[in-house]
Amino acid sequence: MKVVLITVGSLFAILVIFIMVTIGVNNKIIDRDENVTQAWANVESVLQRRYDLIPNLVNTVKGFASHEKELLTEVTRLRSQWGKAKASGNSAQSVKTAGMLEGALGRLMVVVEKYPDIKSNQNFLALQEELSGTENRISVERRRYNEAVSAYNKYIRKYPGAIIAGMKGYERKIPFESAPEAAAAPVVEF
Repeated sequence: MKVVLITVGSLFAILVIFIMVTIGVNNKIIDRDENVTQAWANVESVLQRRYDLIPNLVNTVKGFASHEKELLTEVTRLRSQWGKAKASGNSAQSVKTAGMLEGALGRLMVVVEKYPDIKSNQNFLALQEELSGTENRISVERRRYNEAVSAYNKYIRKYPGAIIAGMKGYERKIPFESAPEAAAAPVVEF
């Protein structure tokens, strides 16, 4: 009778230990799975930041470039008009066009003199710096994501995690890999 009680007690103890180990392994798999999910959410958050910054950067560059382009186009147009007015002998038109050309050239000189202080240029530099910082954050978050994926994948492939993962249907996660086209520098056209 004593042997039966010891055997039943031993089997019960083994069963309890097995259940505790199974629960512990399952909880560890869940923790690592959640770490992967959290790491990817961090990557997406930084990617959203980049997504939000790019239009501002592009619009700032477009705005600055169009400002210069408009001024240079106006100077060129007024110079052409002045040349036509002079060639036609219409002095009134020539004086009027020369005055407008002088005003446009004055604005151009102000732009040239104050080039480093142009607000749109400062905005561009600030946005460029923010974008660069965001790219660094993306790199850090991608690395953290890949580390979380690696820890999870290793755990569900090793014993006893492999047994529990197989029973519960946990599958390997895919680490972040750059697309082949990301290796080439992008071409930006305005």
